[in-house]
Amino acid sequence: MFNKSNCSTEMEASINALSNELKNIRTGRVSPDILKNIVVDSYGTKTQLTQLSNINNLDNMTLNVNVWDLSLIKVIEKSILDSNLGVTPQSDGNNILLKFPELSAERRKDLVKIVSEISEKFKVSIRNIRRKYLDEIKSQEKEKLLSIDESKKHQDDVQKITDSSIKNIENLTELKEKEILKV
Repeated sequence: MFNKSNCSTEMEASINALSNELKNIRTGRVSPDILKNIVVDSYGTKTQLTQLSNINNLDNMTLNVNVWDLSLIKVIEKSILDSNLGVTPQSDGNNILLKFPELSAERRKDLVKIVSEISEKFKVSIRNIRRKYLDEIKSQEKEKLLSIDESKKHQDDVQKITDSSIKNIENLTELKEKEILKV
């Protein structure tokens, strides 16, 4: 039988993934979350930077990365450079300072484009989930497990969940774009 809570849960997972991805896009204030996805090759193992160090804000535009294993400082610096964050790490031997430049108007527009692209990717993901569940409903109808009326009702439910999810994605995107463009 069709279970609409599974459909809803999958779409919510996509929305949460979008929300997490949008957190990594920098606005006015630099957040330690921006370094969350940086992976460092630590003794032959891929490890997240957040598991190798403490990351703190020194001010709105500067992050301090306090590395626990000093032998990894050069590797961490290289990983940060390779991440295309637009910042050059500066090391004093124990810590790595990351001074982020102010966002220019052009960079803000680029970030808005990136947010739109990410948003569209997640909308496609939602539509794929919808397609999966609609196919499941239609196959159950074909196998006579669902009546035509039940099938239509379930298809309407899936469409409502999809519309709601797409609206949530649009709201998250709009909020992030406003946050980016706010000077």
